[in-house]
Amino acid sequence: MLSLLAQTAVSFVATVSFAILFQVPREQYVYSGLCGAAGWLCYLLVMQNYPSPAVASFAAVVVLTVMSRIFAVRRKTPVTVFLICGIFPLVPGAGIYYTAYNFIIGNNQMAVAKGVETIKIAVAIALAVVFTFSLPTPVFRFAKSRKGR
Repeated sequence: MLSLLAQTAVSFVATVSFAILFQVPREQYVYSGLCGAAGWLCYLLVMQNYPSPAVASFAAVVVLTVMSRIFAVRRKTPVTVFLICGIFPLVPGAGIYYTAYNFIIGNNQMAVAKGVETIKIAVAIALAVVFTFSLPTPVFRFAKSRKGR
């Protein structure tokens, strides 16, 4: 297994690659990559202490959504530019694949288990975004006001 630093670096590169495909403006690549890397690092740290992918995904998405909102204010860019790219490493694509795969090979018990786990992760991601967006906008404007001092 790769070290935390290596996985975070790979997550940064993967997020920047997705930002390129998503046609994010060039000057936002680094910030998008930082959101993805921070989210993945948080996910790994939570998984070490509390091995639940849904809880780790929730915590990671809260962190990267806060970062996305701060970057959006500072960079005068829509928050979705950073949020969508940052969530990319956390999306449970493999879980969806293994759910379908197990259904196809007839292993229904494993398919249901993987499907439930995937749904938990997806719901955790959605709840984290909703929770963080329910925080008032002035909380994230501190970065903008400190810049002028």
